[in-house]
Amino acid sequence: MTVTPTRTPYQLAEERTAHNYHPLPVVVEHAEGAWMTDVEGNRFLDLLAGYSALNFGHSHPELLRVAHEQLDRLTLTSRAFVHDRFADFCAALGDLAGKDLVLPMNTGAEAVETAIKVARKWGYEVKGVTPGQAKIIVMTGNFHGRTTTVVGFSDDPDAHNGFGPFAPGFEAVPYGDLAAVEAAIDENTVAVLLEPIQGEGGVVIPPDDFLPGVRELCTRHNVLMAADEIQAGLGRTGRTFACDHHDVVPDLYILGKALGGGIVPVSAVVADREVLGVLRPGQHGSTFGGNPLACAVGHAVVTMLATGEHQRRATELGVVLRERLEAMVGHGVLAVRTRGLWAGIDIDPTVGTGRDVCEALMARGVLAKDTHGSTIRLAPPLVISEEDLRWGLDQLAAVVGAA
Repeated sequence: MTVTPTRTPYQLAEERTAHNYHPLPVVVEHAEGAWMTDVEGNRFLDLLAGYSALNFGHSHPELLRVAHEQLDRLTLTSRAFVHDRFADFCAALGDLAGKDLVLPMNTGAEAVETAIKVARKWGYEVKGVTPGQAKIIVMTGNFHGRTTTVVGFSDDPDAHNGFGPFAPGFEAVPYGDLAAVEAAIDENTVAVLLEPIQGEGGVVIPPDDFLPGVRELCTRHNVLMAADEIQAGLGRTGRTFACDHHDVVPDLYILGKALGGGIVPVSAVVADREVLGVLRPGQHGSTFGGNPLACAVGHAVVTMLATGEHQRRATELGVVLRERLEAMVGHGVLAVRTRGLWAGIDIDPTVGTGRDVCEALMARGVLAKDTHGSTIRLAPPLVISEEDLRWGLDQLAAVVGAA
């Protein structure tokens, strides 16, 4: 009789799931704060934080307390009824953003799609654009999710190729090029959709005058400015929103990831009444959007952010991150870009690929993620200790030969 060896959870996952990801060969079983433990008992410092979904770390005690309490009371009603956590969450998030209305959804991609629909409807009903002719200006290098609408205006071949035909109505211009944005605006333009910092692109930061310039252009031409703060927002960069660094207030905030506290998917579009007010019953919705569990956790997240504590921590630890990474430039690192506790690091090809570096880091007890071949991203939980952060950066220095 032939005995088939027991497959590991990693091997079984590779056999029984679609290969839409290429994860590092680690199987996590438990996590707390900035640390994760695999099924074999090995500990790893998490320097990715779920692409900012875990800004407050794993198993944050207050968020878990709120979630457990809500699980025992009520988890779902659908939007056919109003539940007791809905209004408080929406009011608190609106106040945090300084906006009138909140439209809760689930995933970041859903929030982006929601913003697109709202912008088009606003364009037809408020601006007076000819029906069917609305245009949204987007940026090269963008990443707004994986829906067919969104990947249609992506210039990433992996995201775009093989998934057409795509929806019309989008024009891409070079990210950071204010003159190109202005040249693209015409009478049918209803919105400029952008990430204040392009996270998936490798933490790409635009010129200092770009966001204020886009804001001025949008105001002057009666165009909505829609800021996708799904990765950049909610404390990651040292401010509540990345737009805050430039004193820019967009017409629509698109939020997600950290809003769910790493517990449940929560996203939202936040805007004033003259924008979100164009939607009427039956024109948009989500069965799970704004569910009681999501609202309870989201409200707790907003309450934590309202204190400013996590933003200050991201600013302070961001100095440590920036100084240590800048010291590696010329020593296995070609360039770094940081804003708060967020970094994109371009690896010298002589060291290896971004994947090679991440695998070497994993062997040293640190988890990070590569993007676009030669770049790795660091987004530690905002609750990470300075000692742990310095240790993790020491491991990176050793891997790239900058120790």
